[in-house]
Order: sequence, then structure tokens, then C-alpha cells
Amino acid sequence: MNLTINGEQRNFEAPITVEQLLGEIGLDSKKVAVERNLEIVPKSEYGGVALDDGDKLEIVHFIGGGAPDGTQKTGDQSKDSQPDTDDDSWEVAGRRFSSRLIIGTGKYEDYEVNRLAAEAAGSEMITVAVRRVNLTDPDKPMLVDYLDPKKYTYLPNTAGCFTTDDALRTLRLAREAGGWDLVKLEILGEQKTLYPMMPETLEATEILTKEGFKVMVYCSDDPIMCKRLEDVGAVAIMPLGAPIGSGLGIQNPVNTRLIVEQSNVPVIVDAGVGTASDAAIAMELGCDGVLMNTAIAEAGDPVRMARAMKAAVEAGRHAYLAGRMPKKLYADPSSPLAGLI
Repeated sequence: MNLTINGEQRNFEAPITVEQLLGEIGLDSKKVAVERNLEIVPKSEYGGVALDDGDKLEIVHFIGGGAPDGTQKTGDQSKDSQPDTDDDSWEVAGRRFSSRLIIGTGKYEDYEVNRLAAEAAGSEMITVAVRRVNLTDPDKPMLVDYLDPKKYTYLPNTAGCFTTDDALRTLRLAREAGGWDLVKLEILGEQKTLYPMMPETLEATEILTKEGFKVMVYCSDDPIMCKRLEDVGAVAIMPLGAPIGSGLGIQNPVNTRLIVEQSNVPVIVDAGVGTASDAAIAMELGCDGVLMNTAIAEAGDPVRMARAMKAAVEAGRHAYLAGRMPKKLYADPSSPLAGLI
């Protein structure tokens, strides 16, 4: 029997089911999702679905790139993941988190560095990408071996998708792989800027919401489009601060503040953060959180930068809640002038 698996032609002895195929390849069925001829095969049916000659299969898993069930914790419940202040947790799609720093899982030297950075950041939610499994080395370490989805809330994203169809297909596979319904949608417009293609993003958000997904949306910093995304069901608005991976910081703080003021769902700056001061600015504008990947992963010392980002997010949040002093055109002495010697 000839099968095409992840673009490679492979021969197997017939008859064979999906479950038997995975066993022969050496893959754990709990850690992957299978698509047969563009149709997702439910995990519960792996043992009963017999494959036919000429079938085309995609077998995917989660990799570094940016909640399996209702019994999982909503993140790391250790002392280090709790803010050193009164309860100031936030909520998205009915899930509550203490940490306001979301980190990605791409570009790290290896999964161990990623794990140490996630711990140093105190993050409870991490973004992950959906990619083909490595058929030639099925025993190669997987992300789930280092960042336990029972400890961290996985946020599957559609990194690298340029069309609605690709994004929908990716997230449907993600849900099959682990039951994830809280997802991050991003549909890119073109390669140079990686700016979001907003018309398709709006369309996909509406479709996914109707299918029961809880969609956190990477989007432009256009208040009008952000409001429309919320109106069609987005559970979080994630405007870019600057182009993905640029490290330029928040380029349009006025728009970011307007989006925060008008939104009834969490607003999370996504993309463009370069250093700790950028994260603090995002929080001082009133954002509910910050998502970053490159700023930590490509730092000289990713673990130390993760600690810095954690401190910056907390400091920015404190400053926002405290309320900054008004800006003035001229000097205003701190000490009273009356009674001078």
C-alpha cells in the first residue's frame, strides 16, 4: 500500500489502520493529530479507520512557535508565578491568569532554554505552532516533553498562514491534537512586514467563533478594525506594537490607548517588543498583557531577559493602576517655597 505522509511517499503492508500506522512509525497518538485526504481523523477513531492505497496524510504536532481539558490548572501555580501584590489577575474566555506576560516558543537554542525562560518569566500561557512531525526521527524531543501542557496553557497559533483556509485548517488540527479551543489567530498579508491581512482575519474570526473556538486575534493597531473583531466574537484583541520580530517597541501609543479604552475584552500587545522598557510602556497604556517571543529568545541571555520582562510587565501594571502624575510644560518645585531661609 502506497501512502503519502507529510509529503513523503511511504509503503506499508495492507490492511492498516491509523492507529497501526502511528505505531509502526513510532509516534505517540496522544501527541499528534492526523488529517486524511484533508479530513481530520478524530483520535477516538484511530483504531477503526482503515487506510486505502493512495491516501494522503498529514501528521502534525506542536513545536516552538509562538488547554487540553477542563481538569488542567490554568497555569503554573507555584509561588514564582504569582505577582508580588494583591490579586490582580485577569481573565480571557473564562480562564483566569496571574501572569500578564505571554511568551512564545520559537527561535530558542533548544527546548531546555525555552523551559528555563518560561519559568523565569513566570508565564502561564505560551504560544505554540502546529507543524508536521519528523518521520525520520520520531523519538526526537517534542515541546510537550519540556513545557508540560498541564502546567502551561498552550495557545496554538497560525504562525506562517497567509490565507483563511490555511488558518482554519491549522486550528482545526490543533483542536484535534489536544482539545485546544483557546487559540491565537494570525493571517499575514505579505512576507516583508508580516502585517496582518485584516479582511481575512475578520472573516476567519467569525467562522472560528461559530465553530466554538475562543479566538485571540493578532491584528493591526486600527481601533475601528479592533472593534469589528470584538463584535464578531474575538475574546482578546492583540494589536501589534511594531512588525513581528523587529524589536522597535510600540510605534503608535495613541492608537493602542484608544483600543484599550474602547474594548470590553482583554487587549494584549503582540509583536514588536524589544526590551523591558517596551513591555512597561505597553502596560502603562492600560493593556492587559504583553506577548513576546524574539525579544527573549534572541537576547544574549534569554533567561535573564525573561526575568527582566516579568519585572517590566509588573512595574508597568503598577504604574498604570497608580495613575501617573500629569505632564506639565514648566517646572513645579517638589519642596514648598514658603518659609525659605
